[in-house]
Amino acid sequence: MITKPDRNELRKKRHLRVRNKVNGIAERPRLNIYRSINNIYAQIIDDDLGQTLVAASSLSPDLKGENTGGNKDAAAAVGKLIAAKALEKGITKVVFDRAGYIYHGRVKALADAAREAGLEF
Repeated sequence: MITKPDRNELRKKRHLRVRNKVNGIAERPRLNIYRSINNIYAQIIDDDLGQTLVAASSLSPDLKGENTGGNKDAAAAVGKLIAAKALEKGITKVVFDRAGYIYHGRVKALADAAREAGLEF
């Protein structure tokens, strides 16, 4: 019996295909996202050093009391937070890595909020 691959396995294949082309360097690090059912996470990564420079999620203490969780409002709040933290560290330009997710809904909300808060990608 042939089993059908699940959606996350297909997403991981797409992500690996994109990661062969998208690379974060010191001048323009990579803004990576991860979307779970209940939360959303964002990291700015320098791939040359293999270091996470800035991270934010809907679980961050900075967002305590706001609308947190896995909805568009929480994604927008994470986008604003990651942009604010990046600007504090002097990061203005990033490469957006949507991690194989469709650019729609929560992913788009996070990206738009990060752009409005000052990140350029």
